[in-house]
Parts: sequence; C-alpha cells; structure tokens
Amino acid sequence: MKVRKAVIPAAGLGTRFLPATKAQPKEMLPVVDKPAIQYVVEEAVGSGVEDILIITGRGKRTLEDHFDRSFELEHYLERSGKHEELKQVRAITEMATIHYIRQRDPKGLGAAVAVAEPHVGGEPFAVLLGDDLIGAGDPLLQRMIQVYERYGRSVIAVMEVPKADISLYGAIDPEFVEDDLARVRDIVEKPKPEDAPSHLGVIGRYILTPEIFDALRQTPPDDGGEVQLTDAIGILAREQAVYALVFDGARFDIGKKLDYLRASIELAVDREDLGPGLRAYLADLVQRKKLL
Repeated sequence: MKVRKAVIPAAGLGTRFLPATKAQPKEMLPVVDKPAIQYVVEEAVGSGVEDILIITGRGKRTLEDHFDRSFELEHYLERSGKHEELKQVRAITEMATIHYIRQRDPKGLGAAVAVAEPHVGGEPFAVLLGDDLIGAGDPLLQRMIQVYERYGRSVIAVMEVPKADISLYGAIDPEFVEDDLARVRDIVEKPKPEDAPSHLGVIGRYILTPEIFDALRQTPPDDGGEVQLTDAIGILAREQAVYALVFDGARFDIGKKLDYLRASIELAVDREDLGPGLRAYLADLVQRKKLL
C-alpha cells in the first residue's frame, strides 16, 4: 500500500521560543519569507504526499488561515498588477488537500499522533514534525518512503548526535542491514548519555504502519503525563520490524533559537535572489568582527 497521507503535529505550546510564541504558533515563525510549517508541507508534497492532516490546538488558528484562501488579498494583488505575488499566494492554497483536527490537551507527541487514527484509517502514513526543517533539496522523506515500499514496515529517521545531546532524543539500538539503514532492536526515550544504546537520535520524520495505533493504546504516560511516540515505536519494534534511516544532511529544530537563525541563513544563502547579497554581507561581517 502506498503512503498517501501525512500527519503534521503542531499542537505544542512553543515554550522554548518565548516570548515570540506567546501570541503566535512556533510553526508560523517566518524562516526567510515563509512560515516554518509551509516548508514542511512543501516537503510532503514534493515527496508525492498531498493529503495532509495538521494537528492543532488552542491559539493555532493562523495555521488554518495561512493555507486558506484570502479573497481580499488576492483581489488587491490582482488590481495592483502584482501577478507574481498573486501566484505565490494562490499556490499556498492549492498545493495540497489539508485537513485540521484539534488536540484538546498537549499530552505528548504520541497523543497527538493518536488523534489522527480516524483520518489515516488502516493505511501507512508519514509524520512530519511542524518545527523540524530539512535542508532544501534533500530527499529524506522520499528515501524513507522508498524504504517502506521495499520492506513494508515503519521507518524512522535518525542522525548521529553528540554524546552530550543524546538525552534530548530517542536513541536507537541499531542492527545495520545496509550502510545507512538499520533495524531497530530497541529505542529509549531521552536516555542518560552513559545509558544510551547508541548516539543515533530520532528526528522529526516517520513513516508509520497503522499498527502504531495499537501500540499507542498500550503506551502508558510518562512521569510528566505525556504519551511518547518513541515508547510506542519501541512496543511496535517488538512486534514487527521497524527500520531507521540514517540522515547526515542539514536539519534544523526551529524550536531552538540558534537552529532558527541557522535555518534562516542557510536557506537564504541557497536562494538566487538573496544568496549573493547575503554571502557578501556575511563575509564583510566576519571581517569586521575580526577587527574588533
């Protein structure tokens, strides 16, 4: 069965980016000239997945507004002869079929994914975290879908992280079957560095089989009252194969302020309209700071 649907959890409170997220969702923070979540939706569409469910929460109405039609704006742009801007605005609403469901309480990523069960039904589906950006042009999700099509099992994305940071991730115990692909023997949520089974940490891209919902129902809340998707994947891995694709490209957690700045700079540097001027500015900035 093909992967036709994607779920984007976007119900978190964004506390790591306060005060900017006090009145706007972290997923709507602009990265260059687009909100972060638009990059995520574009990634899904670029991988052939055009049926998208966004999990929202209170205070997230601007997410829906962004992907909806804005007749007043379109009318103004058309009357003003701003045809390129009009094309960009309309493309946002036409790129995919987007559905929304509200998660009443932010009780962890696993709880957010669980509310998607009626929408995805008995199909495999992708999960893309709304604040996790993958570098422009990197086909990570496409590669994960290809692995799913080859093995017919869940696939998670992992990357090598520093030992000191592994306690911020779910860490896998890998059994490599290819150079960059491992079967997950076990997975541990936020282990102490000395207890981590590896330094391969789970990042915000998943292809999940529908059996994940049974695993989520078996997953008890953690000490903070949250249901962790990592724990459910661990249950699933004991019942059927789960694969981990090792990613070594550019990835930005825009919930972290430094990563947000990195994403804005790196994505802008690669653009034809902004890159030359930004590279010149950065070179000049480095020289000036060396002189101080």
